[in-house]
Amino acid sequence: MTRSSRNSDLEFQPVVGPRPADEIIAQVREHLQQGRLKVGSRLPSERELSSQFQVSRNSVRQALRSLANMGLLDIRLGANGGPVVRGGGAEAVLSGLSDLYALGTIRPEHLTQVRVLLGVEVVRLACSAFDDSELAVLRNNVQEASQAADAGDLARRTSLNLDFYRILARMTRNPILELLTDAVLVLTERFVEQTGRTSNRSVMPMRRKMLQLLEQRDADAAADVMRQHLMQLQRIYLKAAPAGNAGQASAAQASAPSRPRSAKTPAAARNAAAVD
Repeated sequence: MTRSSRNSDLEFQPVVGPRPADEIIAQVREHLQQGRLKVGSRLPSERELSSQFQVSRNSVRQALRSLANMGLLDIRLGANGGPVVRGGGAEAVLSGLSDLYALGTIRPEHLTQVRVLLGVEVVRLACSAFDDSELAVLRNNVQEASQAADAGDLARRTSLNLDFYRILARMTRNPILELLTDAVLVLTERFVEQTGRTSNRSVMPMRRKMLQLLEQRDADAAADVMRQHLMQLQRIYLKAAPAGNAGQASAAQASAPSRPRSAKTPAAARNAAAVD
């Protein structure tokens, strides 16, 4: 377990404005941006912060809670607890996007547009950045997805289908692209579960073609294949999208009666609907 470290040189300035919590947040963020606070750094105690900022402990508590909700701090309990700088912050990005999606601010057309733009540039960059071991991981993913399709294992195939894009994002060596890809995929899965899955008929041929182009490091051709595939999915998803607020679809989906599923032949199982 990584131990948090206390930065003894860290000092905060007294707060003088009418919104003390906001000014506390601004000072903490400035220390993060300047590198004076790093992942694992432990802030002073609530009592010490109250003294440094010259505000009430309630104002400090409010600011720390907001910073925790942003994904910047982790409030730990116990003798060695207190506010500690978190690593990554992916949860905060996903949480914020999820809230906007649920509220209808992010609509299906926004989600699918970003997925096309992001997916195309990810594969283009991956073509020039990956190594052989990473390509082997991607090749194994495609093989396992094909086996899951043959076995009619819908849940595993869906998981592997989405992991394909995550592996590509890791191959770029760009943590921002990894974070954004993961957030978009989580929202995509949620959206597709509400509107209906896609046929697997075109997925595996696209995967195998992508592997071939990656092996050749043909970035333009790989980007073109990804663009065509994601735009096809975009048309399918938007056609199935419910009218009105996208976030309201989950309630309708939950209240819909379930239908019995008929047994599938091997060929039907391979082409059964999945999230991609």
